[in-house]
Amino acid sequence: MVKLLFGIFILLHGVVHGLYFGQSAGIFELKPGMTWPLKSWAVSKLLGDAAARNIASISMLLAALLLAAGGIGIFAGQPWWRPVVVSAAIFSTLVYILFWNGKVQNLDGQGGVGLIINLLLLLAILIFHWPKLGF
Repeated sequence: MVKLLFGIFILLHGVVHGLYFGQSAGIFELKPGMTWPLKSWAVSKLLGDAAARNIASISMLLAALLLAAGGIGIFAGQPWWRPVVVSAAIFSTLVYILFWNGKVQNLDGQGGVGLIINLLLLLAILIFHWPKLGF
């Protein structure tokens, strides 16, 4: 049961990254007025908003694909799921930090929830070696 629930959770986390891809690519708005990744404190200031949008789109797509692969690895009983999910969580965390607008308002629209989920995943997998799926 843990394998099923954890695998679904990882896949759903990947789906949300896919939604952030759509947001950053300008395909749709996740919520009215959401501007992520525009005006990021690091990338927009250095390269401009157009480049920020492109880099964020590619990054979110990569994170979504890594999480999908990790979820598939869990369902397939493959031990490589751990480094894939850990890599995805670290990468995603860095992306959310780099594309944050530098303000504490509207953190949920800046990837704040995803950041917390990533940190909890890293804590569970790397520190507590959870979940123990037997492979």
